[in-house]
Amino acid sequence: MTPTFTIGGDLKVNRLGFGAMRVTGPGVWGPPANPTEARAVLRRALELGVDFIDTADSYGPEVSEQLIGDTLFPYPPGLVIATKGGLTRGGPGQWSPNGRPEHLRKAIEGSLKRLRLDRIDLYQLHRIDPKVPLHESLGALAALQREGKIRHIGVSNFSVGELRQARELVPIASVQNRYSLVDRQSEDVLDECTRLGLAFIPWFPLGAGDLSSGKAIELVASRRGVTSHQLAIAWLLQRADNLLPIPGTSSVKHLEENMASAELTLLPEDLRVLDGKR
Repeated sequence: MTPTFTIGGDLKVNRLGFGAMRVTGPGVWGPPANPTEARAVLRRALELGVDFIDTADSYGPEVSEQLIGDTLFPYPPGLVIATKGGLTRGGPGQWSPNGRPEHLRKAIEGSLKRLRLDRIDLYQLHRIDPKVPLHESLGALAALQREGKIRHIGVSNFSVGELRQARELVPIASVQNRYSLVDRQSEDVLDECTRLGLAFIPWFPLGAGDLSSGKAIELVASRRGVTSHQLAIAWLLQRADNLLPIPGTSSVKHLEENMASAELTLLPEDLRVLDGKR
């Protein structure tokens, strides 16, 4: 049974969600190599109990959102689709911040259309634009929230200080930062979110798939009879009650393996090895 968390006080979701970045082409650019499999992944995710999908207008760009809307609409009751805005694309692997209010408004309107929604349950500022004051970017999201187009506001790639600054401007429901078993640089942000009761959504929750170099991971995974990816997801689920992993994949087989991680309970001796405390 997947544990749950309530985002923003009113969006109860299973804590093992799905990140929809990988249902696009190489470099998160263009359509997926196998559109049929990508659609099958999205449908299977819902069958396996996923009720929280994370995407962004920059994935493709626009490809991930369009695929979600075309494949899953009409949405089942309780499905939460979170998306993000504030990054533009120049090509495969190229990302540029744009936090101008007029851009964010246009981005949200596009996301609503592609996702076939009247309101986005969780809309996240993808990254701070150093050329735009934070109060202007978040002010634009607050205005759209007042218009009923956003339910909750989240932020992504924020430090503790930036989160505190953001919370002085608007209510923040979540933070999405890079975090995994092998990359814990946002540990202080996770701790702050835990203290505040905010959702923490780790991107690259599997360390971008690079878990092979960790001997401790290999040791525990072998001992428990699971894959390193399953171990990494289980570790995240046990790390904090407000942590919502969103592993992504373009393969139904890998999706099913990832979702099985919710049934794995790590033992104290497993955690000691993974944390280097043998």
